[in-house]
Amino acid sequence: MIRVPILMYHSVADNPNDETRPHSVRPSDLDEQLAYLSESGFTPLTLGDLVASLNNNNGRSMPAKPIVLTFDDGYADFHSHALPMLDRYKFPATVFLTSGWVSDAGDDAAGRPLDDMLTWGQAREAAQTGIEIGGHSHSHPQLDQLRTDELRQELRRNKGLLEDMIGTPVATMAYPYGYSSARVRREVRKAGYFAACAVNNTIAADRHDMLAIPRLTVARHTSISMFKRAVEGSAVPLIYLKERVLTKGYAIVRRTRYGLQRVRGHV
Repeated sequence: MIRVPILMYHSVADNPNDETRPHSVRPSDLDEQLAYLSESGFTPLTLGDLVASLNNNNGRSMPAKPIVLTFDDGYADFHSHALPMLDRYKFPATVFLTSGWVSDAGDDAAGRPLDDMLTWGQAREAAQTGIEIGGHSHSHPQLDQLRTDELRQELRRNKGLLEDMIGTPVATMAYPYGYSSARVRREVRKAGYFAACAVNNTIAADRHDMLAIPRLTVARHTSISMFKRAVEGSAVPLIYLKERVLTKGYAIVRRTRYGLQRVRGHV
């Protein structure tokens, strides 16, 4: 069985605001983490390249120690802090971009960005350096709570805008908040995505559903020792057991909530 740690980052900042602080990392911590991956022989891949390798679609074999770095939402500090580091280590990564949050979205603006966000020009520049741009919905809603017509609009508007503005095909995505359902995953496939990331805080494996790929959260509280244990672990890291229990419990709550909405005719 092939096992691959897929890391989930958000903002990279020394002084994040209160909303992004819990999920942000310090630039110095990211640099230390990238240095460890480089020194330890990891080979970073984009999510698209990983899935293609698993499916033998790109003609190259899987490296001995593959890893995927993903960044959600599309914060401006990805361009100012993360991108130069990735370039220095020659590491590719995947940015899941919320199209309605782009700072110069204009008439397409939607939702409520949590901080300063990338511009379309910065996203294109990142893509030109080998960064994969993936989808993250248009307005960053809880997709599993939307009516099906709203869900389709969120997915397809996001994908269409990204492809128009970045100029490359978009075939991977991540669920806002990590929330999905069988219905959401069906619509994701219909929208033209071949892979999608959740959270789940476990090591990804080739046995997993490619539309529900698990990731490992890297946040402000993630020390370098925790980071090493996470990326080197062959089983669910103990540091994530609490998060996994809470995630599974909340999934039951969300399915129940959506069911009640259907009964009431709201979905």
